[in-house]
Amino acid sequence: MNRAIFFDRDGTLNEEVGYLWEIEKFKWIDGAREAIKFCNEHGLLAVVVTNQSGIARGFYTAREADDLHNFMQENLSELGAHIDGFYYCPHHPDFSGECDCRKPKPGLILKACKDLKINPAQSILIGDSTRDIEAATAAGLRAGILFKDGNLLEVIKAEFGKYF
Repeated sequence: MNRAIFFDRDGTLNEEVGYLWEIEKFKWIDGAREAIKFCNEHGLLAVVVTNQSGIARGFYTAREADDLHNFMQENLSELGAHIDGFYYCPHHPDFSGECDCRKPKPGLILKACKDLKINPAQSILIGDSTRDIEAATAAGLRAGILFKDGNLLEVIKAEFGKYF
């Protein structure tokens, strides 16, 4: 079974700008690219789990979300890094009804664990909201870590010794 660090996207890997699908508005959080590379170099899968209700609201399409994720992968490849999986919830209860994948529900994490053969008890999540932490707990992850600001690589290095 694999170990992983799950990352929320907006506000954790990239700066929060509202509903993000436009590549020109994308900006990495300090140390985010290096944090992904750190995971890659230390045998941890790097997995993105993100709510993208802008799809349900009609602000952008799933294809546009995928295009942004492809851009992120291409940008990471310049550093010799990669994300092992992108999982996003395109729903919002007011627009598309209830689902099992919108955080704080654990559906995205559980699907990634199944698809990528991840041991949740040996994995953590880093996110910028309480709903991220609640999803980590509901999925049985070892920990959910709240990230508000700073350098993401430094956070990963500090947590690495505690959990891996």
